[in-house]
Amino acid sequence: MPSSLIRGKSVICRAIDRNEIEAIDDGAVFQQDGRIVEIGRYSDLAEKYQPDQQFGSPEHIILPGFVNCHHHVGLTPFQLGSPDYPLELWFASRLSARDVDLYLDTLYSAFEMVESGITTVQHIHGWRSGPASTWLGAADQVLQAYQDLGMRASYCFAVRDQNHFVYEANAEFLKKLPSSIAAEMEPILKNQEVPLQDYMDFFEQLWKKWDRNEGGRLRIQLAPANLHWCSDEALEKLQSYATNYGVGMHMHLLETAYQKVYAERRTGKTAVAHLHDLGMLGPHLTLGHGVWLTEDDIDRVAETGTMICHNASSNLRLQSGIAPLNYYAKQGVVVGMGLDEAGINDDRDMLQEMRLVLKLHRVPGMDELVPTSAQVFQMATEHGAKTTGFGREIGTLEPGKSADMVMMDWNHIAYPYLDDDISIIDAVIHRSRTSGVDAVMVEGEVIYQNGKFTKVDKEATLAELSSRLQVPRTAEEERRQKLAKEVFPHVKKFYDGWLGGLPCNPFYCQSCRQ
Repeated sequence: MPSSLIRGKSVICRAIDRNEIEAIDDGAVFQQDGRIVEIGRYSDLAEKYQPDQQFGSPEHIILPGFVNCHHHVGLTPFQLGSPDYPLELWFASRLSARDVDLYLDTLYSAFEMVESGITTVQHIHGWRSGPASTWLGAADQVLQAYQDLGMRASYCFAVRDQNHFVYEANAEFLKKLPSSIAAEMEPILKNQEVPLQDYMDFFEQLWKKWDRNEGGRLRIQLAPANLHWCSDEALEKLQSYATNYGVGMHMHLLETAYQKVYAERRTGKTAVAHLHDLGMLGPHLTLGHGVWLTEDDIDRVAETGTMICHNASSNLRLQSGIAPLNYYAKQGVVVGMGLDEAGINDDRDMLQEMRLVLKLHRVPGMDELVPTSAQVFQMATEHGAKTTGFGREIGTLEPGKSADMVMMDWNHIAYPYLDDDISIIDAVIHRSRTSGVDAVMVEGEVIYQNGKFTKVDKEATLAELSSRLQVPRTAEEERRQKLAKEVFPHVKKFYDGWLGGLPCNPFYCQSCRQ
């Protein structure tokens, strides 16, 4: 790996807190063998080192690579025919999705991520039918795509041992359907009923195959899919494996009000309280979404060091609500940022997502706590990194850490004019665009530069992906498309009355306290 000196008008190293960053004007980063050796003034480092390569200029901003800590697929659900329904109905519409080559599909979204400065992704794979013997081949396609492109990927496979379609046992839901629809749905649900131990054996197989998380750009974690999808037996076994193997877990939780109601019906308490009683909360656990937590729940999360992944675009698109980010910040919760299935523009643009998070939580009032640029930057870098298997290696620019960096053109932010009173971090968060990302580096290797990927041919990849979908649906795809429309109203009917008496907003809405 060639050594390199990366120069910038400013090197933004890290967020010190929610109001302040550490940055070096006319700075540079010297990396060797993929690790940062030193950061300092460009003049000092240029005199001290003789790098193999030099990048950047006095007109560039250098930042840590961004982390998308909640991701699932390549082609978006919208592209595959699922409009932005409320989440529980959206699950039903996803039956109609076409079969897509996983390698090409993963590269599709990875291109978009890298173009917006994302160097690391938490890929949550799953919702796949059995048998488990088919999963390794599927996982290999996903992981090979990231490896070929040069990204970091923290991979987990969603564990589901119950309630595969609605928040009720499969057999009970089938009884509620007309016989013709039930006959179509039964084999689909049956194929998803995989023994719990098969999931655990699959995790162990992956963990061993990918070097036991001891090297490289891939890590394996665990993923309890959600409370409604996991029995207590599954949750306890996942916790045991996480402890024994020393890996993190990423769990969807309380994404919607319906999930809040489900938890109370099942456990007689909140979902967070139930996880606490099972001994699952802690710094090894990340909760994806976390829209419908109570104040007491958030206090438990903060006290135990449990982390949250905020998926703002997804929550808006699927009518799930707005997560209480300001209360999380007040309580000191570590919050990362995820793009989930797709961002607000139906793509994977972290720069756009940071702006959305910055503005979405600006509650009325002159003295209210609202997001800051430094806070949002920290969510997309250091805090996001902590939710992955790479928490100690990435997320900030400092000696000893991996040389994962983004080089951004300052002029695309500041031209034709930007007042000197605007801080560097405010300028980057408010005004940066993917068009201004000049280069992306992972572990000292440039994987994207001047609009081109250095390791994979983007145009050829997308052409092949498009070509494979320019054919009529298969008979099986047509059957699922028809079934999705037929079962949709029955899914909607299943949830009738669930929210009776429940406030339409999370706890922080004042109207809910009246």
